[in-house]
Amino acid sequence: MAAPLIRGYEVVIGLETHAQLSTASKIFSGASTAFGAAPNTQACAVDLALPGTLPVLNRAAVDRAIRLGLAVGAKIAPLSIFARKNYFYPDLPKGYQISQYETPVVQGGAVGFLLGDERRTVNLTRAHLEEDAGKSLHDDYHGGDGRPCSGIDLNRAGTPLLEIVTEPDMRSAAEAVEYAKALHALVVWLGICDGNMQEGSFRCDANVSVRRPGAPFGTRREIKNLNSFRFMQQAIEFEIHWQIDQIEDGIPIQQATVLFDPDSGETRAMRTKEDAHDYRYFPDPDLPPLVIAPEWIEQVRASLPELPAAMAGRFQSADGLGPEDAAMMTQSLAMARFYEAARDACGQPKAVANWLMGEVSKRLNAEGRTIADSPLPPATLAALIGRIGDGTISHNAARQVFDALWGGESADVDALIESRGLKQMNDSGALEKIVDEVLVANPKSVDEFRAGKDKAFNALVGQVMKASKGKANPAQVNELLRKRLA
Repeated sequence: MAAPLIRGYEVVIGLETHAQLSTASKIFSGASTAFGAAPNTQACAVDLALPGTLPVLNRAAVDRAIRLGLAVGAKIAPLSIFARKNYFYPDLPKGYQISQYETPVVQGGAVGFLLGDERRTVNLTRAHLEEDAGKSLHDDYHGGDGRPCSGIDLNRAGTPLLEIVTEPDMRSAAEAVEYAKALHALVVWLGICDGNMQEGSFRCDANVSVRRPGAPFGTRREIKNLNSFRFMQQAIEFEIHWQIDQIEDGIPIQQATVLFDPDSGETRAMRTKEDAHDYRYFPDPDLPPLVIAPEWIEQVRASLPELPAAMAGRFQSADGLGPEDAAMMTQSLAMARFYEAARDACGQPKAVANWLMGEVSKRLNAEGRTIADSPLPPATLAALIGRIGDGTISHNAARQVFDALWGGESADVDALIESRGLKQMNDSGALEKIVDEVLVANPKSVDEFRAGKDKAFNALVGQVMKASKGKANPAQVNELLRKRLA
C-alpha cells in the first residue's frame, strides 16, 4: 500500500526508544533501581563519579538485551564495545555517558504489527546498552531556605537502558504509534522492562521529516521524551504540519531537538541537533570489550517465553480464532494466560475470546485497569460461559450474573443464578404450552408469517419470551415455533 500523502508531502519517521531494563541494580554499580525513593538516596560512589571509582557491567542487563535481540530476529554481536559519549549537563556527574556507538550488542531485527487490518514491519537498526542520566528539578522546587532553585536528583544516574533504534520506515503518526505499542507489549512480554510510561520506564524520541514523493530525505527534527502514545500521536502530527508550513513559506528546516508541550499541543525547539562528532565518542578505557559466547546466547534462548506471533498462530490453528481475535488474545502475556486458563476450564475458545474482547475489556477500560487486575478470575468466567453453553441461562441473564460477579456480590456463578431466578425454562412441555397459547392469542402474526413476513416470526418469539418472563431458552423457542407453524 502506498504511503499516505499529507498536503502533497510524504512523511518519514524513525523512533528511538529507551526501555529501562528490569534489573534490581544499576548497569555499572550495585545501587538500587527502585522507583520513588527520596532524592539522591540511591546514588552510590560510582553513580556520583567520585575519584577512583570504576564501573562493573551488570550481567543481568546484557541478558535482557540478548532476549530482545533474539525476539526480533537480530544479530547478537559476539563482541561489542562501550564508548564514552561526551557532553556537559548538570545531571551527568562524569561529564560523559557510558553508551555504545560503533559496535552495539544488538544489530538489525524487525518488529511486526497490525495497522488496521494490514500487516506492517518496521526494521531495527540497532539496540544498544547505556546508562541513564540523573534528573534536574526545576518546577516548584525549593531549597532548604525556602527560596526557589533548581536541584539535581541522581537516583536515575546509572539506571540501565536499552536504546532501540529503527530505520526511517514509518510514514504516518498512526503507524509510529502502532509500532511503539507493539514494541512496548514485546518488552513487557519478555520481562525485560515493566513498561511504566508514567515513571519513565519506556519513553520514545521521534525523528520526523517531510519530503516530496521521490525526493531525498528531508531535514529531520527529533521530538524528545514522549511518554504516552496519545502525546506521541499529537506531537508527530503537529510537527508534520509545522514542517510543511515552513517549507511552503520558503523557510528551510533546521535540524533540531524539540519538546512537545501537551498543554498547547505544540512542539518547540530546545537546541540545535548534535551529530555524532559533537559527542566525541571513544571507547571507554575502564570497560573491556563485551564478549558474548554462543553458549550464553543459547542459555537466554532456552529461557524465552513463547513469542506473541507464534502464540497467535497457535490460537488460530488449534483454537479456530480469527487473526484479529488471536491478536487481541496476545496483546499482553497476562491476557494470553487469562485466555488459556479460561479456555482450558470451559473448552469454548471462541466464547472466551468474545467475552474478553467484549464485556471484560469494556469494564477494564472504563475503570482504567489491566487484565492482571480483573476482579473476575479465569475459572469464574469459564463457569459463566459453561452455564450459557449448557442452556442453564440465556446471554441476557449471563450479563446480569457477570455484573454481580464483577461487583463482588458473589464468586459462585450457580448461587447467583439460583438467587436471582435466572435459570432458563428448558422443560419442553411447559414451553410447548406457552408457545400454543401465544399462537392462539396472535393470529394476525401467524397469518403474516405464513404470508412470508419474517418480522412476524420475531414478534412471536418476543411474545413467548415475555410470557415466560425471559426464562425460555431462545433456541428451543425458535425450534418449537417453527415446528408449530409448519
